Amino acid sequence: MAEGEELIELKFRTNDGTDMAHSTYALSMNVATLKQKIVAEWPQGKTVTPKSINDLKIIHAGKVMENNKTLADSRITFGDLPAGVITMHVIVQPAIAKNKSGLSSSPYIFIDKHVWKMNLLVDGKIHD
Repeated sequence: MAEGEELIELKFRTNDGTDMAHSTYALSMNVATLKQKIVAEWPQGKTVTPKSINDLKIIHAGKVMENNKTLADSRITFGDLPAGVITMHVIVQPAIAKNKSGLSSSPYIFIDKHVWKMNLLVDGKIHD
């Protein structure tokens, strides 16, 4: 990091409450580089593990952060936090696989940013 560069203290929380990659980061760092660090430091023994940065979504203030933006571009806010540590949420969302018909094999439908879960009917049996 260059001398005099603005820094921010971040930690990342998974859906099970595990915190990771607690460190100080330059505001000039882009989100893709940040995701690489998170993938490299992903806790061992988790049932869901990202294979690449494309499997991760970082959420701050209710918004998904874009890979090509820097932390400064993403307008990281920390308000009046006493410790100055910002917690961001990390979601693992592997790429949706397509089956032979070319349709998604995911049991989820995305409509206008809402997620709906479908039950699949296979061989006369309903599957979650």
